[in-house]
Amino acid sequence: MLHSLRLLNFRCFESLAIEVPAAGAVFVGNNAQGKTSILEALCVLIRLQSPRSRRLATLVRRGCDGFGVAGDPWQQDRQVRASRNGLKLKVDADPRPSQGSYLSDGGLVVWMGNEDLDLIRGPGEERRRYLDFLGTQLDPDYRRAWSRYRRALRAKNLLLKDGRPRDAEMLAYEEILVTSGSHLMEARTRFVAQLGPLTAAAQGNISGTEEALTLHYLPASGPDLREAMSQARERESRLRQAVVGPHRDDLGLRLHGQPAGDFASEGQLRTIALALKLAQGQLLEQRHGRHPIYLMDDIFGELDPGRRNALMNQVPAVAQKWITTTHLDWLEETPSVTAIARFRVADGTVSGGL
Repeated sequence: MLHSLRLLNFRCFESLAIEVPAAGAVFVGNNAQGKTSILEALCVLIRLQSPRSRRLATLVRRGCDGFGVAGDPWQQDRQVRASRNGLKLKVDADPRPSQGSYLSDGGLVVWMGNEDLDLIRGPGEERRRYLDFLGTQLDPDYRRAWSRYRRALRAKNLLLKDGRPRDAEMLAYEEILVTSGSHLMEARTRFVAQLGPLTAAAQGNISGTEEALTLHYLPASGPDLREAMSQARERESRLRQAVVGPHRDDLGLRLHGQPAGDFASEGQLRTIALALKLAQGQLLEQRHGRHPIYLMDDIFGELDPGRRNALMNQVPAVAQKWITTTHLDWLEETPSVTAIARFRVADGTVSGGL
């Protein structure tokens, strides 16, 4: 899926050029050496997003003015250059004028990391980010709707903080919020309904037990966004911030009918997090007819051999896998990974032949 990856002034890497076989690669090294940054760069190249930072400017190597990421996912030469002047994007040497046009024929990614535990026990923001990352890969209009919604929400909050009555402007922004927000709500409703059975099946397959896991979309505004905004006007005026809309939605996760974040064990939490990501991958494959690249950041050392092998049996064998780890002790107990290429990462350099 991706044969070569090239970096320039990205995180701790002054420069990097690596080639990876179709099966993928395992990157081994101590913490804070650059392993995760390689996976992060691939995510930026394919989706223009980092799972570790909301701002691409934070990915620039210290003391530098910008970064570059390039590679050949799905036989396209793609380039992302970031600087103070913004992003410059190219596909097969042709400039792409916007992020939307760059992503319109881009690839698919599933990210798995230890921070995924926050999907279950963390705040609603983490679950919204999960839905948004999936939504932008499933629905070509999702990213546009979310971008319009965020801009209108920012403007509405500024009006609310100002405190002066500006009803005409407020209503104009609320119309944008209703139109774009309703698209987001409809898409999330559809995604969660599709994710539910896939996640439950993956949970059972990894855990080896019959655990009743259910997913529920919890819209903060209820089913009617326009009516909810109308009813919330007095409260929003008093609090001086918008209190209803997709920016406050949540994803409910229940295990045996109980909130998973409150009642699941540590092992169950990890399994649910992995199940959510496996379901994401299945849904992307169903929608697009091709496999995403699986980016697995230091997750195997925390799993027992049974769950580790069950997880890898759920990941499509033909999908490319990029894996980071601090040690290789577990590798021999995981037959599906032993044939993948191995690289050593230390002090921002990468060497092969392990």
